Amino acid sequence: MQNELPQLKYKFDALEPFIDAQTMEIHYSKHHQAYVNKLNEALAKHPEIADRTLEDLLSNIETLPEDIKIQVKNHGGGHFNHCLYWEIMNPNPKLKPEGKLLQLIEDEFDNLENLTESLNTEALNRFGSGWAWLALTKNNNLKVYSTANQDNPLNLGEYPIIGIDVWEHAYYLKYQNKRADYIKNWWSVLDWEAAESNLKKYML
Repeated sequence: MQNELPQLKYKFDALEPFIDAQTMEIHYSKHHQAYVNKLNEALAKHPEIADRTLEDLLSNIETLPEDIKIQVKNHGGGHFNHCLYWEIMNPNPKLKPEGKLLQLIEDEFDNLENLTESLNTEALNRFGSGWAWLALTKNNNLKVYSTANQDNPLNLGEYPIIGIDVWEHAYYLKYQNKRADYIKNWWSVLDWEAAESNLKKYML
C-alpha cells in the first residue's frame, strides 16, 4: 500500500498572514513528501505488513520488523502528523468548539482559555523539534502534552485531536526564532470542526 501526499483543501497562500505561502509550499511539497518517500521505502522491505494501516503501524511499533521500526516511527509519524496538521487548519475555520468536545474541554480544563494556555505552554516549551497535542485517552479523557520529533499520541496508545507542529520548518521563514508568535497566530487558522471530527472518529 503506497502512501501518498494528501490533497490540500486550500492553496498555499490561503492561510496568510498567519502562515505564509512559501512556508506552506516548502513544508508540504518538500518536508512532507520526504516523509512519505522514506516511509514507502521502509515498508517496501516488508510486503507482509503492506495491508496494515498507518494508524495500526504507529499504534503497534513494537510489532514491526526490527530493521524498520525507527523508520516507520519517524517517517510514518511525520506523514501521519502532517496529514492531521493540514486537515485541522482552514482559511475559514470554525473558531469555537461545541458539543461533546466543548463538554470534555470544560470537564478537564474548566474553559477553552485554560486549554489554549496549556497547549501554548507545551508548544513553547518543547525543547528542539516536536509537536504539542490535545489527545484523547482510552478512557475518553482529554490530555495536553508534547512529544519529540515525529512521535504522536498513537505511539502512547492515545488519539490525536489537535496537533501543533513546532519544528522550525513550520514557522521559521516568517517568524524566525519567535516561536511564541507563531503559536499565538496559529489559533487563527485552527478549525474546531476538524477537531470535533477527530473526536468523533476516536471516541469510544
